[in-house]
Amino acid sequence: MKLAGIKVIITGASQGLGFEIARRFVGEGASIALCARDAGRLAESAATLRGAASTEQTIFARRCDVSDPGDVAAFSAAAVAALGPVQVLINNAGVYGPKGPIETVDWDEWKRALEINLYGMLLPSRALIPHFKAHGGGKIINLSGGGATSPLPFISAYAASKAAVVRLTETFAEELREHHIDVNAVAPGALNTRMLDEILEAGPGLVGESFHKKALMQKQDGGAPLERGSDLCVFLASRESDGITGKLISAVWDPWRDLPAHREALNGSDIYTLRRIVPADRGQKWS
Repeated sequence: MKLAGIKVIITGASQGLGFEIARRFVGEGASIALCARDAGRLAESAATLRGAASTEQTIFARRCDVSDPGDVAAFSAAAVAALGPVQVLINNAGVYGPKGPIETVDWDEWKRALEINLYGMLLPSRALIPHFKAHGGGKIINLSGGGATSPLPFISAYAASKAAVVRLTETFAEELREHHIDVNAVAPGALNTRMLDEILEAGPGLVGESFHKKALMQKQDGGAPLERGSDLCVFLASRESDGITGKLISAVWDPWRDLPAHREALNGSDIYTLRRIVPADRGQKWS
Protein backbone atom coordinates (compact mmCIF):
# COMPACT_ATOMS: atom_id res chain seq x y z
CA MET A 1 0.00 0.00 0.00
CA LYS A 2 2.52 2.57 -1.19
CA LEU A 3 -0.12 5.30 -1.57
CA ALA A 4 -2.33 4.74 1.46
CA GLY A 5 -4.08 7.99 2.37
CA ILE A 6 -2.84 9.84 -0.74
CA LYS A 7 -5.40 11.90 -2.71
CA VAL A 8 -4.91 11.91 -6.50
CA ILE A 9 -6.52 13.55 -9.53
CA ILE A 10 -6.24 11.67 -12.84
CA THR A 11 -7.41 13.07 -16.17
CA GLY A 12 -8.47 10.92 -19.12
CA ALA A 13 -9.01 7.99 -16.75
CA SER A 14 -12.03 6.23 -18.21
CA GLN A 15 -10.08 3.83 -20.45
CA GLY A 16 -6.66 2.69 -21.61
CA LEU A 17 -3.60 3.73 -19.64
CA GLY A 18 -5.54 6.31 -17.62
CA PHE A 19 -7.89 3.65 -16.29
CA GLU A 20 -5.00 1.28 -15.58
CA ILE A 21 -3.26 4.04 -13.58
CA ALA A 22 -6.48 4.70 -11.65
CA ARG A 23 -6.95 0.97 -10.98
CA ARG A 24 -3.40 0.59 -9.76
CA PHE A 25 -3.61 3.67 -7.52
CA VAL A 26 -6.78 2.36 -5.91
CA GLY A 27 -4.98 -0.94 -5.32
CA GLU A 28 -2.17 0.97 -3.60
CA GLY A 29 -4.60 2.64 -1.20
CA ALA A 30 -5.13 6.06 -2.83
CA SER A 31 -8.38 7.99 -3.04
CA ILE A 32 -8.87 9.33 -6.56
CA ALA A 33 -10.83 11.83 -8.62
CA LEU A 34 -11.04 10.96 -12.29
CA CYS A 35 -12.41 12.73 -15.31
CA ALA A 36 -12.97 12.12 -19.02
CA ARG A 37 -15.10 13.55 -21.80
CA ASP A 38 -17.30 10.45 -22.25
CA ALA A 39 -19.68 10.60 -19.27
CA GLY A 40 -21.10 7.12 -19.84
CA ARG A 41 -17.76 5.36 -20.03
CA LEU A 42 -16.50 7.41 -17.09
CA ALA A 43 -19.44 6.28 -14.94
CA GLU A 44 -18.76 2.63 -15.80
CA SER A 45 -15.06 2.97 -14.98
CA ALA A 46 -15.79 4.74 -11.69
CA ALA A 47 -18.21 1.97 -10.71
CA THR A 48 -15.54 -0.65 -11.40
CA LEU A 49 -13.02 1.25 -9.29
CA ARG A 50 -15.46 1.68 -6.41
CA GLY A 51 -15.95 -2.08 -6.42
CA ALA A 52 -12.21 -2.51 -5.85
CA ALA A 53 -11.83 0.23 -3.23
CA SER A 54 -12.03 -0.08 0.54
CA THR A 55 -14.58 1.79 2.63
CA GLU A 56 -11.81 4.25 3.58
CA GLN A 57 -11.16 5.26 -0.02
CA THR A 58 -13.08 7.85 -2.04
CA ILE A 59 -13.65 7.46 -5.79
CA PHE A 60 -14.98 10.68 -7.33
CA ALA A 61 -15.77 11.06 -11.03
CA ARG A 62 -16.97 14.01 -13.07
CA ARG A 63 -17.11 14.66 -16.79
CA CYS A 64 -14.55 17.28 -17.87
CA ASP A 65 -13.05 18.58 -21.09
CA VAL A 66 -9.48 19.31 -19.98
CA SER A 67 -9.03 21.87 -22.74
CA ASP A 68 -11.90 23.99 -21.37
CA PRO A 69 -10.86 26.39 -18.56
CA GLY A 70 -14.35 26.46 -17.07
CA ASP A 71 -14.67 22.68 -17.03
CA VAL A 72 -11.23 22.28 -15.46
CA ALA A 73 -11.89 24.87 -12.75
CA ALA A 74 -15.22 23.24 -11.83
CA PHE A 75 -13.77 19.71 -11.84
CA SER A 76 -10.72 20.69 -9.79
CA ALA A 77 -12.83 22.44 -7.16
CA ALA A 78 -15.26 19.52 -6.96
CA ALA A 79 -12.42 17.01 -6.72
CA VAL A 80 -10.77 18.84 -3.83
CA ALA A 81 -14.14 19.17 -2.10
CA ALA A 82 -14.73 15.43 -2.46
CA LEU A 83 -11.23 14.22 -1.56
CA GLY A 84 -9.81 16.88 0.71
CA PRO A 85 -6.21 18.09 0.24
CA VAL A 86 -4.77 16.58 -2.95
CA GLN A 87 -1.12 15.53 -3.20
CA VAL A 88 -0.83 14.28 -6.81
CA LEU A 89 -2.06 15.36 -10.26
CA ILE A 90 -1.69 13.01 -13.21
CA ASN A 91 -2.27 14.63 -16.60
CA ASN A 92 -3.03 11.65 -18.83
CA ALA A 93 -5.71 12.87 -21.26
CA GLY A 94 -4.47 12.94 -24.86
CA VAL A 95 -5.25 12.25 -28.52
CA TYR A 96 -3.31 11.58 -31.71
CA GLY A 97 -5.15 14.26 -33.64
CA PRO A 98 -5.30 14.44 -37.45
CA LYS A 99 -3.14 12.15 -39.55
CA GLY A 100 -1.64 12.99 -42.91
CA PRO A 101 0.67 15.52 -44.61
CA ILE A 102 0.85 18.81 -42.75
CA GLU A 103 -0.35 20.78 -45.76
CA THR A 104 -3.56 18.75 -46.08
CA VAL A 105 -4.68 17.91 -42.52
CA ASP A 106 -7.68 19.78 -41.19
CA TRP A 107 -6.46 22.91 -39.43
CA ASP A 108 -9.20 22.91 -36.79
CA GLU A 109 -8.44 19.29 -35.91
CA TRP A 110 -4.72 20.12 -35.69
CA LYS A 111 -5.41 22.97 -33.25
CA ARG A 112 -7.84 20.79 -31.30
CA ALA A 113 -5.12 18.19 -30.71
CA LEU A 114 -2.87 20.92 -29.27
CA GLU A 115 -5.70 22.11 -27.04
CA ILE A 116 -6.25 18.62 -25.59
CA ASN A 117 -2.63 17.46 -25.34
CA LEU A 118 -0.95 20.68 -24.26
CA TYR A 119 -3.61 22.96 -22.82
CA GLY A 120 -5.17 19.86 -21.25
CA MET A 121 -1.98 19.45 -19.25
CA LEU A 122 -1.46 23.12 -18.56
CA LEU A 123 -4.96 23.97 -17.31
CA PRO A 124 -5.25 21.27 -14.60
CA SER A 125 -1.71 22.12 -13.47
CA ARG A 126 -2.58 25.83 -13.19
CA ALA A 127 -5.70 24.93 -11.22
CA LEU A 128 -3.85 22.70 -8.73
CA ILE A 129 -0.53 24.55 -8.28
CA PRO A 130 -1.96 27.13 -5.83
CA HIS A 131 -3.49 24.22 -3.88
CA PHE A 132 -0.14 22.40 -3.75
CA LYS A 133 1.66 25.56 -2.66
CA ALA A 134 -0.86 26.15 0.12
CA HIS A 135 -0.30 22.61 1.44
CA GLY A 136 3.48 22.60 1.30
CA GLY A 137 4.10 20.61 -1.89
CA GLY A 138 2.77 18.08 -4.34
CA LYS A 139 3.52 16.07 -7.45
CA ILE A 140 2.54 16.58 -11.09
CA ILE A 141 2.98 13.68 -13.50
CA ASN A 142 2.51 14.37 -17.20
CA LEU A 143 2.08 11.55 -19.72
CA SER A 144 4.27 12.07 -22.76
CA GLY A 145 5.22 9.65 -25.52
CA GLY A 146 7.45 8.85 -28.46
CA GLY A 147 6.38 12.01 -30.22
CA ALA A 148 8.39 14.05 -27.73
CA THR A 149 11.82 12.68 -28.62
CA SER A 150 11.70 11.71 -32.28
CA PRO A 151 10.00 12.99 -35.45
CA LEU A 152 6.61 11.52 -36.27
CA PRO A 153 5.88 12.29 -39.94
CA PHE A 154 2.16 12.63 -40.72
CA ILE A 155 1.21 12.86 -37.01
CA SER A 156 2.58 16.36 -36.53
CA ALA A 157 0.06 17.72 -34.01
CA TYR A 158 0.74 14.83 -31.64
CA ALA A 159 4.51 15.11 -32.02
CA ALA A 160 4.57 18.88 -31.51
CA SER A 161 2.24 18.82 -28.51
CA LYS A 162 4.11 16.02 -26.73
CA ALA A 163 7.47 17.74 -27.19
CA ALA A 164 5.88 20.89 -25.77
CA VAL A 165 4.58 18.92 -22.78
CA VAL A 166 8.09 17.75 -21.91
CA ARG A 167 9.67 21.20 -22.16
CA LEU A 168 6.83 22.68 -20.11
CA THR A 169 7.34 19.90 -17.56
CA GLU A 170 11.01 20.87 -17.25
CA THR A 171 10.08 24.54 -16.98
CA PHE A 172 7.44 23.92 -14.31
CA ALA A 173 9.91 21.81 -12.36
CA GLU A 174 12.35 24.70 -12.06
CA GLU A 175 9.62 27.22 -11.36
CA LEU A 176 8.12 25.09 -8.58
CA ARG A 177 11.24 23.49 -7.10
CA GLU A 178 11.37 25.85 -4.10
CA HIS A 179 7.73 24.99 -3.33
CA HIS A 180 8.53 21.25 -3.09
CA ILE A 181 6.37 20.43 -6.10
CA ASP A 182 7.96 17.69 -8.21
CA VAL A 183 7.02 17.73 -11.90
CA ASN A 184 7.96 14.85 -14.21
CA ALA A 185 6.95 13.41 -17.56
CA VAL A 186 6.40 9.72 -18.26
CA ALA A 187 6.97 7.90 -21.55
CA PRO A 188 4.89 4.72 -21.06
CA GLY A 189 6.11 2.90 -24.18
CA ALA A 190 4.24 1.74 -27.27
CA LEU A 191 0.83 0.72 -25.93
CA ASN A 192 -1.86 -1.40 -27.57
CA THR A 193 -4.78 0.92 -26.83
CA ARG A 194 -7.45 2.65 -28.88
CA MET A 195 -4.78 5.06 -30.15
CA LEU A 196 -2.94 2.19 -31.85
CA ASP A 197 -6.22 1.12 -33.44
CA GLU A 198 -6.55 4.65 -34.83
CA ILE A 199 -3.20 4.30 -36.59
CA LEU A 200 -4.14 0.94 -38.07
CA GLU A 201 -7.51 2.25 -39.24
CA ALA A 202 -5.91 5.34 -40.81
CA GLY A 203 -3.72 3.12 -42.99
CA PRO A 204 -0.31 3.70 -44.60
CA GLY A 205 -1.71 6.34 -46.93
CA LEU A 206 -2.21 8.75 -44.01
CA VAL A 207 0.41 7.75 -41.44
CA GLY A 208 3.15 6.54 -43.79
CA GLU A 209 4.26 3.06 -44.77
CA SER A 210 6.99 2.81 -42.11
CA PHE A 211 4.85 3.91 -39.14
CA HIS A 212 1.93 1.74 -40.22
CA LYS A 213 4.18 -1.31 -40.53
CA LYS A 214 5.59 -0.62 -37.08
CA ALA A 215 2.03 -0.37 -35.70
CA LEU A 216 1.11 -3.72 -37.24
CA MET A 217 4.13 -5.35 -35.62
CA GLN A 218 3.25 -3.76 -32.29
CA LYS A 219 -0.32 -5.07 -32.53
CA GLN A 220 0.99 -8.59 -33.12
CA ASP A 221 3.67 -8.42 -30.41
CA GLY A 222 1.35 -7.01 -27.76
CA GLY A 223 3.13 -3.70 -27.18
CA ALA A 224 4.43 -2.42 -23.86
CA PRO A 225 2.45 -3.64 -20.84
CA LEU A 226 0.16 -0.99 -19.38
CA GLU A 227 1.50 -2.00 -15.98
CA ARG A 228 4.92 -0.54 -16.79
CA GLY A 229 3.49 2.96 -17.12
CA SER A 230 1.21 2.64 -14.11
CA ASP A 231 4.05 1.26 -11.98
CA LEU A 232 6.22 4.26 -12.85
CA CYS A 233 3.36 6.62 -11.97
CA VAL A 234 3.02 4.91 -8.58
CA PHE A 235 6.74 5.40 -8.00
CA LEU A 236 6.61 9.10 -8.96
CA ALA A 237 3.54 9.64 -6.76
CA SER A 238 5.14 7.98 -3.73
CA ARG A 239 7.46 9.50 -1.14
CA GLU A 240 10.24 7.31 -2.55
CA SER A 241 10.66 9.70 -5.49
CA ASP A 242 10.65 12.94 -3.47
CA GLY A 243 13.05 15.46 -4.96
CA ILE A 244 13.24 13.83 -8.39
CA THR A 245 11.90 16.51 -10.72
CA GLY A 246 12.12 17.92 -14.23
CA LYS A 247 12.72 14.56 -15.93
CA LEU A 248 11.28 12.61 -18.86
CA ILE A 249 11.43 8.99 -17.73
CA SER A 250 10.78 5.93 -19.87
CA ALA A 251 8.72 3.30 -18.13
CA VAL A 252 10.20 0.62 -20.38
CA TRP A 253 13.85 1.55 -20.86
CA ASP A 254 15.01 3.53 -17.82
CA PRO A 255 16.07 1.98 -14.47
CA TRP A 256 13.65 4.22 -12.61
CA ARG A 257 13.39 2.01 -9.53
CA ASP A 258 17.06 2.84 -8.84
CA LEU A 259 16.72 6.61 -9.27
CA PRO A 260 16.51 7.45 -5.54
CA ALA A 261 20.11 6.25 -5.22
CA HIS A 262 21.11 8.77 -7.92
CA ARG A 263 18.98 11.70 -6.76
CA GLU A 264 21.90 14.11 -6.30
CA ALA A 265 23.43 13.27 -9.68
CA LEU A 266 20.06 13.65 -11.40
CA ASN A 267 19.37 17.06 -9.91
CA GLY A 268 22.75 18.35 -11.04
CA SER A 269 22.59 17.15 -14.63
CA ASP A 270 20.62 17.19 -17.86
CA ILE A 271 20.04 13.41 -17.75
CA TYR A 272 16.51 12.50 -18.90
CA THR A 273 15.85 15.95 -20.38
CA LEU A 274 15.38 17.36 -23.86
CA ARG A 275 18.53 19.03 -25.14
CA ARG A 276 20.24 20.15 -28.33
CA ILE A 277 23.06 17.90 -29.57
CA VAL A 278 26.21 19.81 -30.50
CA PRO A 279 29.15 18.49 -32.59
CA ALA A 280 31.27 17.70 -29.53
CA ASP A 281 28.58 15.30 -28.29
CA ARG A 282 29.27 13.17 -31.35
CA GLY A 283 33.05 13.44 -31.31
CA GLN A 284 33.17 16.21 -33.91
CA LYS A 285 35.49 19.22 -33.50
CA TRP A 286 33.92 21.96 -35.57
CA SER A 287 35.02 25.55 -35.10
